[in-house]
Order: sequence, then C-alpha cells, then structure tokens
Amino acid sequence: MESFFSFLEKRVDDSSSLLCVGLDPHIPDLKEPTAASALDFCLNLIKQTAPYAAAFKPNAAFFEVFGADGWIALKQVIDAINEESNRMGSRIPIILDAKRGDIASTADAYAQSAFDHLGADCITLNPYLGRDSVEPFIKNSEKGVFLLCKTSNAGSMDLQNLLIHSTDADAPMPLFIYVARLAQQWNEKNNIGLVVGATHPQIMETIRAAVPDLWFLSPGVGAQGGELEQALKAGMRKDGKGILLPVSRSIARAADPRRAAAELRDEIIYLKRQLQK
Repeated sequence: MESFFSFLEKRVDDSSSLLCVGLDPHIPDLKEPTAASALDFCLNLIKQTAPYAAAFKPNAAFFEVFGADGWIALKQVIDAINEESNRMGSRIPIILDAKRGDIASTADAYAQSAFDHLGADCITLNPYLGRDSVEPFIKNSEKGVFLLCKTSNAGSMDLQNLLIHSTDADAPMPLFIYVARLAQQWNEKNNIGLVVGATHPQIMETIRAAVPDLWFLSPGVGAQGGELEQALKAGMRKDGKGILLPVSRSIARAADPRRAAAELRDEIIYLKRQLQK
C-alpha cells in the first residue's frame, strides 16, 4: 500500500515543484461575501496554478465562515482538484488546513470528515492532546498529517519555545524539538510530517538536524515575510525534497496568478540547484 509521502514525492517529481498553493478565499478578495464567490475564486486558482503545484492546501476556516454553504463549497473545491489531476494525468495531494485536535471518538469523527466525506489526502493537526488524538488520522498509510511543531506566527514562542525536561533526555529541550522527535517515533507508516514556519529559518535548521527525514510544511514565504532561499537552505533534505512551501496571497492577489505560480516554482528549482552544488 502506498504511503502518503510516497504519493507526495511522486507529485513533486511530476511537477518539479515544492510549491503548495494555498486556497484561502479571504472575504475582501471575493466579488461577493458568499460561498459561491469563494468557490469561483478557488476554481480559478486551481485551473491557473495546477501545473506548478506539488500540492493544494484549502484552509477550512475560510469556507466554514459561510456555514453549510461553505462546507459544500469546500467539498466542490476538493472535487475540482481531483478532476484537474485526472485531466493532467498526475494526482495532486490535497492538504486540508484545519488544525484539528481532539481525542477518541471525536478525533475519529474529524478524520472521517476530512478523509471520507471531503476527500482530502492529508490534514494539519495540533498534537497537544498526544498520540491518541493523532492515531485516527494515521491508521491508513495513504492518508497523511502535518503536526504543528514550530508555527510561523509571532505568538508561537509563547508555548513552542518553552524548555521541557524529558525522562529520556539528559538536558532540557525546546518543546518544538520534543514534538519533532515524537513525530519521528510515531511515523511508522511514512505519513507524518511537521508544520515548521519559514519565518524561523534558524529554528527550522535545528529541527531538520533533529529529524533529517521528515517532511516539513513551511508557511510564511511571501506575505508573512519569510525568505525562500533561507527556508530551502534550512529545511530541504539532501535529496532536494522534504519541504513544501505553501503560498496563498502572493499568488491569489497577483495580476496573473498563473505567471506568479510559474515564476515561484521556477525560482524554487533554481535555488534548489544552487544549494545542491
């Protein structure tokens, strides 16, 4: 059975890309504040950027804001990505950005919603509740998760940078390192990655040293101020993979989203080659 990350790596190879196109239909960017307008916004982005996308990442919150109609639109967006994948002959992974986190039957319900109902391939999770909150999402190796580890927002330091003492370590470590090591332990089916913000390249480098093989989902390039070259240098694996770079506003708000995505994909290719020399 294929694992989620072997599926992702196939798409990375097919597209020569590490670009993850974010589908975040902010209300101010829409023609009208409706779910139908959010759907049109996303369908246009999918059509224009699919050839350059290693993955798509719809953000659940920007659909949930429209209530039941938004949920229907989110399902239609995911269906449209799959249709575009079929048209191109290369499946594009869909990462649902929902940051779920709960236990037992509630976590199982969230997993069924994301994977069975919506049809997402992967989801972002908050690991704060521990392994049993993650387990329902990783029992199928073909479905993946990215666990919040060191996020791109300024407030991430309030908790994620705290030093903790672990019984299996001689010295205290930042919480983000402990989360990374737990993810590595739990990654028995090659379907667990980490959210590591591109706004903290030095910390990203530290996390990469701790977990050399895990995939990173690294938001923050573009509108949040993260620099592409620094992110690739800090987070890319030796094989030129291992990091997905989600970009939303810099593409969606460009005069020509297709060109913006193509240029960003090409810049990633160029920087990868330079860094691998």
